[in-house]
Amino acid sequence: MKIGKQGLQVLQHYEGLRLASYDDGVGVWTIGWGTTVINGVPVKPGMKITAVQADNFLLADLAVFEKAVNDSVTVPLTQNEFDALVVMAYNIGAGAFKSSTLVKELNKGNKCEVPVQMMRWTKAKGKTLAGLVKRRQSEGDLFKLGVVKFY
Repeated sequence: MKIGKQGLQVLQHYEGLRLASYDDGVGVWTIGWGTTVINGVPVKPGMKITAVQADNFLLADLAVFEKAVNDSVTVPLTQNEFDALVVMAYNIGAGAFKSSTLVKELNKGNKCEVPVQMMRWTKAKGKTLAGLVKRRQSEGDLFKLGVVKFY
């Protein structure tokens, strides 16, 4: 599967578009729609890109997270469920996603557990971040209700 329109809408809302590199708040340099690595090289301070480049980097990044979801989830998913999982994996990383309790519960068929597990991923450096709480709520709504809501 590939991410759909609603998933992209949620991802772009929470990532935001930045054409100059910035520290994401936990020491990770980021640019565009949340890109942290370009052609194998980590984003560095002072980098600048165009909106077209940002969109191209997003498409390349998404392929990694679509693959992570496709490879690790063994139960059938709706488009909205898949989208929500890709958006979350994009934020927490493919490795963390694949080894998460969320994936283990989902693969047991416990889809109702997914939004609960999503809410366990609201911290950065041990601190609960309001932005991550809102993002996880939106991802959970997309997963369980198939609707895009922003908090």
